[in-house]
Amino acid sequence: MAAITAALVGELRAKTDAPMMECKKALTEAGGDMDKAEEILRVKLGGKASKAASRVTAEGVVAAYIAGGVGALVEVNCETDFVTKNDDFLALANACAKLVAEKNPADVAALSALPLGDSTVEATRAALIGRIGENMSIRRFVRFDTAGKLVSYLHGTRIGVMVEFDGAEEQVGKDVAMHIAAMKPVSLSSDQVPADLIEKERSVATLKAAESGKPADIAAKMIEGSVQKFLKEVSLLNQTFVKNDKQTVEQMLKATNTSVKSFTMFVVGEGIEKKQDDFAAEVAATVAAAKQA
Repeated sequence: MAAITAALVGELRAKTDAPMMECKKALTEAGGDMDKAEEILRVKLGGKASKAASRVTAEGVVAAYIAGGVGALVEVNCETDFVTKNDDFLALANACAKLVAEKNPADVAALSALPLGDSTVEATRAALIGRIGENMSIRRFVRFDTAGKLVSYLHGTRIGVMVEFDGAEEQVGKDVAMHIAAMKPVSLSSDQVPADLIEKERSVATLKAAESGKPADIAAKMIEGSVQKFLKEVSLLNQTFVKNDKQTVEQMLKATNTSVKSFTMFVVGEGIEKKQDDFAAEVAATVAAAKQA
């Protein structure tokens, strides 16, 4: 019989979310066989032993697909970075991107209901969860349909950018996409920066101006200067071009007779609060509780 180590107990708990003492009992009963122990827990605890759907999916990949003037960018999430290298998980993400481009689903629910192979996207996702033991979710997607040109850039699998542009040189579009991935603008131009971001920056600038002790008229100029600097830093056209710090992106585009119509950037897990697990602390707490009992 395999030794029932803390690592083995932790692995079973991660797969089932069952209490640690129950995991240890199941492993002991199963003689250390992980699959058998998982089955014992599912029989004994029912739904409590399968809570994958409630676990946070803050890792994942971005996939892109372009055919002619139609393209899609999709973010598919999982729990750990390990799964992002799984071929079946990557195949699901790529298939979703292609389906979004070709079928134009209204939302994630509609995408999940689309046929995929001999099954559906949702059934494929559920089967992967069952096989790998991690929660997975299709978080978001964007679809482009343009008479212009499309280009995508993936920085590894964690950052994905798609750019809609007009111009003779494909490389210019690719350079813009790479610039976006590096500099992360929030809008195309300064007048498109979301109002809530501007207000937040203005509040910070107002506090700094108040702390400076400057007269009201000078403080007002300081605040406005800070806001205008912020707008230039976060809008694509005003940013300094990463491949030539002597010109802005807008100047580079004019020099190459190119215009950017729109862009989207996905960063994996952006805005998702990750759960921080401390397994050692949890073990200590469980041991202490057992002693008191």
